[in-house]
Formats: sequence, structure tokens, C-alpha cells
Amino acid sequence: MDGGGILWNLTGDNAVSKPGRSLLPVLIILFLVSYGLLTMLVVEQGRTIDSQRGLIQMLFSDSVELTGMKGKQQAEAQARAQSQMKPPATKAAPRDPQVQSPSSNAPQAGAKNQSTSKHGRPLPQKPPKATADQGDERRMLISI
Repeated sequence: MDGGGILWNLTGDNAVSKPGRSLLPVLIILFLVSYGLLTMLVVEQGRTIDSQRGLIQMLFSDSVELTGMKGKQQAEAQARAQSQMKPPATKAAPRDPQVQSPSSNAPQAGAKNQSTSKHGRPLPQKPPKATADQGDERRMLISI
């Protein structure tokens, strides 16, 4: 009599084993392709940044040139306005030197020039503060 039991082979020796196919070559190819695309992206971004830097430099130089031209134009316009505002020189002697003095004409011409120019307008003078109206500045509330 055979006293031993029946052993079942659970490891599958009878099963057909698949050949050892690996995904390693596919992964390497995908890695190389993605690395190449990333390199191309970096190179293109570098070119874009360089071209933008060049455009910004050109715009800055154009802006400086335009500002200079505007300054010259404003200076010429002010010079023309001042030359037009000067009163014509008269050769006749004034009858009363105290009433008509050359120094009295200059402030009038300057005031007329300042009233016609936007930039040269004098600010209105504020009346002096009364001493009773002055408060303690240390206790003034300043809010933003």
C-alpha cells in the first residue's frame, strides 16, 4: 500500500511560459523623444526671449528719441510764444517817467504770457491763517 497522499503541482510546470518581453526599449524610445521635444522647447523659448529683448531695446530707443523731439518742439513753441508776446519797442520818450517805466511793462508782459500758457499759470495765493484758527498740529487726525 501506498501510504502517501497525492500532491498537486500548483506551480504550473505544465503551463506554457511566455517569452520574456520587456517594455524597456519602448520606454527608452519615449524618453528620448520627450527629451528631444523638451530641448526644442527650451531653444525656441531662448530665441523668443532674445527677439523680445531686441524689440524692447528698439522701443526704448524710439521712446527716448520721441521724448527728445517733443522737448525740442515744446522749447521752440515757447520761444515763438515769447517772441510774439514781446511788446514792440517804441522810440518815443515817455512824457511822465514815473507812470510809464520800462520795468512796469515787463511784469505785465510776463503776466500775460503766464495766463496764456497752461504750464506757467500762477497758483492763487492763499490768505494768511488767523492765529485763532491754528490748531495743535500734533493732535491733527490724518487719514489715508
